[in-house]
Amino acid sequence: MANIVTDETIENVALLAELELSPEEKEQAKKDMANMLDYIDTLNELDTSDVEPMSHVFPVSNVLREDVVTNGDGSEDTLANAPEEKDGAIVVPETFH
Repeated sequence: MANIVTDETIENVALLAELELSPEEKEQAKKDMANMLDYIDTLNELDTSDVEPMSHVFPVSNVLREDVVTNGDGSEDTLANAPEEKDGAIVVPETFH
């Protein structure tokens, strides 16, 4: 089944996509869209009745690690590397706008 893509269709798609197309680009877009629609028609002819629905081609499983509760946030180690520290915070130069 041949799909007919009109100038109006291409202009509408270009408008929705906020594209400015030259006349040559419009002609190429018409050909490309017609090819895509023909390919979709070909795919629709395939018998997929025995194909189980899936969300991914490959098996997917979450790879999660166990939460490990530790004491402390490591701030002492972080502050030990700071060039200057005051009241448990790293001192940095002031910035002005």
